[in-house]
Amino acid sequence: MKNFNRLFTILQLLLLTNSIFCTAQKNEAPATPLNESFKIAFGSCAHQDKEQPMLQKAVKLNPDLFIYLGDNIYGDTRDMNVLKNKYEKLASKVEFQELKKSTKILSVWDDHDFGENDKGRHYPFKKESKEIFMNFWEVPQNSERRTHDGIYGSEYVKLGDKTLQIIMLDTRTFRDDLLNNEPKNSAYKNDYIPYTKKDSTILGNKQWKWLENELSKKADIRIIASSLQFGHEYNGYESWTNMPHEQAKFVDLIAKTKANGVVFISGDVHWGEISKMKTNNSYPLYDVTSSGITQTWTSTESNKNRIGDVIIQNNIGLIEIFYKDKEPLIKLNLFDKNGIVSNHNFLLSEISFN
Repeated sequence: MKNFNRLFTILQLLLLTNSIFCTAQKNEAPATPLNESFKIAFGSCAHQDKEQPMLQKAVKLNPDLFIYLGDNIYGDTRDMNVLKNKYEKLASKVEFQELKKSTKILSVWDDHDFGENDKGRHYPFKKESKEIFMNFWEVPQNSERRTHDGIYGSEYVKLGDKTLQIIMLDTRTFRDDLLNNEPKNSAYKNDYIPYTKKDSTILGNKQWKWLENELSKKADIRIIASSLQFGHEYNGYESWTNMPHEQAKFVDLIAKTKANGVVFISGDVHWGEISKMKTNNSYPLYDVTSSGITQTWTSTESNKNRIGDVIIQNNIGLIEIFYKDKEPLIKLNLFDKNGIVSNHNFLLSEISFN
């Protein structure tokens, strides 16, 4: 009986201790995460005549920055008044106004906000379109982006002892015409055949020289905003794979400059996916494609570099950089209206030369 009473007393003490501990836990403030992160949201392909709930989703993610990746409106005109009016439709949207109030916005363009579908350097109103673009996106008057042809430029963000470089490319102003798949050649897909000769360009000589200079600058992480997909498999639509010599030139330039931390973000195709392209002379190159904010496509294409699923519903992207870690962690995410639909995490060392 004495042993039983002693055991009963011990059980009572254990229950009381657990109760006190649980009560203390409930009254304590939630634990603060040890790691801080910087969040970059992004998206593309947003028709100004449609509702844009994905922007409200972006606001809820509380990003430090939002990057538009092109087709930010569907201008498709040679009348600059029409182009301005379509930008104003975007400006009047409550969803856009909420996004603008909540975070800083950067932007590059693709064909539909540049002026015409699939157009490049031969679009006759590219200078006028640039002026409208610069004013709408409130690019500072003293910005380098206003001093040269095209809209390319860069920005830097200090993250503790790390430096984030954001490179905004112009894949329209200088781009040569593509090779049409006409008459239809069964060896190729869809609209375009890749160039086999190095007699064409996407970025143009001046932008290439500028890019080499930017990649030579000190930075730990580099987000490269390209309206066109970079790291995927050729699919016959507009992308860097239309000019494989230009794609290879970019990879070689990353190796030449020893530019650490490159991650591409892209849009255009009306579906979302995360690609990981292996290279011979550099680290693997990730490309997060987010498309579209309002637009979808009836079908998708194969992509041997794809990680996870292809996302056919409206989506936005989010890159989260945990920069206070001894070994910084990078999280790539795609969200639809309900939450994460594709993601991939890796350490910064995976995309570094040293």
